[in-house]
Amino acid sequence: MADAKVIPFGEEPRSRRGGKRARGRGSSSSSPSPSSSAGSGPHSLSSVPDQPDGVEDSMPNDAPVPEQAQSEPTSEPTEPHAAAPEAEGPAKAEDATGDAAESGGGDWDRRLAEGFAFLRRRVTGDYEVDEFGYDKELTDQVLMSLIRPLYANYFRVEVKGIENIPSDGGALVVSNHSGTLPLDGLMMQVAVHDNHPAGRHLRLLAADLVFMLPVVNELARKAGHTLACAEDAERLLQRGEIVGVMPEGFKGLGKPFGERYKLQRFGRGGFVSTALRHGVPIVPCSIVGAEEIYPMIGNSKTLARLLGFPYFPITPTFPWLGPLGALPLPTKWTIQFGEPIPTDGYPPEAEEDPMLMFNLTDQVREQIQHTLYKLLVQRRSVFF
Repeated sequence: MADAKVIPFGEEPRSRRGGKRARGRGSSSSSPSPSSSAGSGPHSLSSVPDQPDGVEDSMPNDAPVPEQAQSEPTSEPTEPHAAAPEAEGPAKAEDATGDAAESGGGDWDRRLAEGFAFLRRRVTGDYEVDEFGYDKELTDQVLMSLIRPLYANYFRVEVKGIENIPSDGGALVVSNHSGTLPLDGLMMQVAVHDNHPAGRHLRLLAADLVFMLPVVNELARKAGHTLACAEDAERLLQRGEIVGVMPEGFKGLGKPFGERYKLQRFGRGGFVSTALRHGVPIVPCSIVGAEEIYPMIGNSKTLARLLGFPYFPITPTFPWLGPLGALPLPTKWTIQFGEPIPTDGYPPEAEEDPMLMFNLTDQVREQIQHTLYKLLVQRRSVFF
């Protein structure tokens, strides 16, 4: 500290004087320099040459300070960076809010643009429909969006074993059928559409009655459903599609509540013949929860004959509550896809072997039935 020079009270530090000179107070050559009156010696302060305008102001904040300047006390200690975080905090928050607003606005703009583009294609007819009437764009953007709240929020469907459906190539998904109304097929379609890692689509085979009903016929075609016949199933499998079939048909859909989760006969095994002919795997599927949405306690055969239906259900709420009775009960669903059963290892003439057909049909049926009992034991409640 013996070498430190004392600056008279009230005299500003050199750095400030330099700053003032840079702002136009003139050169220091017109007045005596403090360093010249401070004496001479090995530790005497040397005069500071004038800096060009703007040099000192443009120096970085973290530039090293000369030793002499560090040793000089200042009359006005300053902390040039102390208030920086506080000053920058609101600005950063405003920037983040602005970015979020711009991002949200951009997202809405994108959605509106996509919506208008979709409507334009609908009006102009600039969209693709396959030979079965399947409209992929309408299904993905509209139909699935309408069914998804029922799937996710009402029935709270839990999906298991989705990885058992192949990522490419054709496959035949065989499932149990129940629930009085065929909502289980729609839920299975959403399960594959929303959960499969490869984004596969399930093409369901539907009964003749579906394509005889007005409005329902058009919607079913647009959603990718087609007639439950061997010809249509084979054409879809040749194109590498995932085809869904429910061999119980109306026997499973309209069975009494007392026979719930007891599989009906699987017909003559036509689905096995189709799978063998094209060498595609058979994926058994078990659905729990659909049996209780409309507990069928009776069947009015007279009304069914008059209306041309295979059955006319009587439930605890329908027809007693009118249209309100058509509201399904909010049961908890589980859909499990089992391990695929390969069919590509059989010879071409295998489909003509009745014993092989019977054994494979029974194997698929037993696997579905066993999984149903397993899921029933595991579930805590019908509604939770």
